[in-house]
Amino acid sequence: MSYQVLARKWRPRSFQAMVGQEHILRMLTNALDNQRLHHAYLFTGTRGVGKTTLARIFAKCLNCETGITSTPCGTCNACQAIDAGKFLDLIEVDAASRTKVEDTRELLDNVQYTPSQGRFKIYLIDEVHMLSGHSFNALLKTLEEPPSYVKFLLATTDPKRLPVTILSRCLQFNLNRVPVNKITQQLDDICTAESIQFESSALQLLAEAADGSMRDALSLLDQTIAFCSNNITTADTHQMLGSIEQKAIFRLLDALVDNDGKKLLAEITQLAEHAPNFNRVLEDLLSIFHQITIAQVISHSDTQESIQQLAKRFSAEDVQLYYQIALIGRRDLSLASNPHQGFEMTMLRMLAFRPISTEKKSSSETPKAIPERATKISPPKTEQPKQPSKEEVKIIPQDVTAENWAVALPALKLSGMAQALASHCTVTNLAEGQIELTLAAKHESLLNKNLLERIEQALSRYCQKPIKLSIKAAQVELHTPAKQQEQKQAARHADATETIKGDSHVQKIVDLFNATIDLASITANDPDPAVS
Repeated sequence: MSYQVLARKWRPRSFQAMVGQEHILRMLTNALDNQRLHHAYLFTGTRGVGKTTLARIFAKCLNCETGITSTPCGTCNACQAIDAGKFLDLIEVDAASRTKVEDTRELLDNVQYTPSQGRFKIYLIDEVHMLSGHSFNALLKTLEEPPSYVKFLLATTDPKRLPVTILSRCLQFNLNRVPVNKITQQLDDICTAESIQFESSALQLLAEAADGSMRDALSLLDQTIAFCSNNITTADTHQMLGSIEQKAIFRLLDALVDNDGKKLLAEITQLAEHAPNFNRVLEDLLSIFHQITIAQVISHSDTQESIQQLAKRFSAEDVQLYYQIALIGRRDLSLASNPHQGFEMTMLRMLAFRPISTEKKSSSETPKAIPERATKISPPKTEQPKQPSKEEVKIIPQDVTAENWAVALPALKLSGMAQALASHCTVTNLAEGQIELTLAAKHESLLNKNLLERIEQALSRYCQKPIKLSIKAAQVELHTPAKQQEQKQAARHADATETIKGDSHVQKIVDLFNATIDLASITANDPDPAVS
């Protein structure tokens, strides 16, 4: 007996066997059980979620010899003929290959004839959006007033391309992507029934790679079985998919948080030896950056330990920037001369840039092994903010006052949302073992118990004694460290702008090329404006 691929062998033959789409199944079941049948149904959704499968099951429900039912018997002549694709009154049409108006007219010429084998004559038109405008016009009249024995079942991945006149004449059912956990469970059941050994984490990888498509998941399972020889392991599945183990991702992030360009390049080189799918690696990075951000905002005991550690080491601003860089890098990966190079440049871009508001590192700090960028225009250097020397840091008294709060704040070594919350506060009341901070009301959304506890712990370490912290919101303008930083930055920006505008080199370029200076591109820490 010839081998039958899993996508066909395990294709559902009843509503009960469908995975996901519970909302659609409920509506169709109620309609069938109550005999409230429409003449045209439109099933929409991405590839492999069950549109045509659902339409075929619905055709069995309408033509089962036991009567119109939501639970067809599956054993009568009509049910078996539909399952075998031999039911004369189920006319399946691939609109992608029959787009001409002549094809549609020929198809509709047979509408006038009554069913020859079943209760209803059913037209199942797949990828209906591929029909031409004239074909839609030819279909319109019949679709509006078909004979009582005719039902239209339309399926499409792109409903926006259907004319409104067609959409208004159909009952529309939008099928969702199948959740990863349901795909994983279905793959587990299939492997068990097929006597195939597997690791659960490997099936999880296949379910994630399927991107909501059950058909794609079954095709990937077939491919994995062939690759792994009936023993599906996580390592082999990673290799087949071109993905990498999470440990490799975390090694990349370690190099990134250490600001170590040499280490980062070494990890990327080692990664490339396994010929990964770099697009999927960027997807994994995006997922981890998302998890880190959630962990920084909401502390949860179920959060993976490695994610919790990264959430403490990365600043919230850095994670937001890295997420955006990875997103753009994934979008532009196909434009690079090769994926390896495109991925490498994306990671190096994360090293090369830092948000201006980040106080963890000096804005003039250069990543290891990353040379300073060349400049086309070389105006005089703008004055850089002076960093406190080690001696100054040492002599800061281990006490917090309203006057030294802005100086003490960096020494607390806060990060992420806790750093953001503290920077928008001022010291308003002090007592033995107690500190009261006042928060600008517009930033009150930052305040939560978890962040307050983190700041309280940092203050206790800094003051070398237990500190009880309270934070209240006030509807007044506060001279917070964040506000002071904004004012300093604005002053530096104004100075930088004046320096650029008055630079003789810049003026020569402006005069020579009739150019204009993009003032919005000037930053206090970046003397190179964009000249257009």
